[in-house]
Amino acid sequence: MTHAETRSEMAQELLAQSKSILAEGPPDPTRLNRIKGALSKLSERAELWSETDFPNPSLEEKQNRFQIAQDAESGLTLYLNVMRPGKKIPPHNHTTWACVAAVEGVETNRLYERLDDRSVPGKAELRETAVVELKPGNALGMGPDDIHSVVIGGDSVIRHLHFYGQPLETLSGRISYDLDAGTCRIMDIGVKTKS
Repeated sequence: MTHAETRSEMAQELLAQSKSILAEGPPDPTRLNRIKGALSKLSERAELWSETDFPNPSLEEKQNRFQIAQDAESGLTLYLNVMRPGKKIPPHNHTTWACVAAVEGVETNRLYERLDDRSVPGKAELRETAVVELKPGNALGMGPDDIHSVVIGGDSVIRHLHFYGQPLETLSGRISYDLDAGTCRIMDIGVKTKS
């Protein structure tokens, strides 16, 4: 079996397994941990995510996002993010659950809680609650309202699998936060997804 065939088969297995888990109930922490575990198994197959099949981004872009698999019925969507050192994504939510598993390299995620009562549009106060170094062998699961930021440090390109309850391209209500200004706004999609 070729890498492309193995990758496709394993991605479809992840979608089917995740749909089965989610059929039991909402994506609570226990169910997200199970999905995260299934995603981690796929991330362990580093040979399936090579630069040959998924090119590094340009020095200017710093990120390539590839759609790997999608379930049209449920919306479950798997991506591979390939990011260069220096890439920074400000604090944001997803409005759907998300799991991230490292294939290669380290991605620093800072997790936050929102402290304000949301009564003033465009204003937000966040407090950092944790730092998670995503590297091969570990993964992160987040609920729809969880807030995180991403920084790619070091000197190597990273490859990480990102798995969402809905396609990123359809998430028009995501919120991005500016910690210094104490503000928030609707987040744009950012980098375009490649197929």
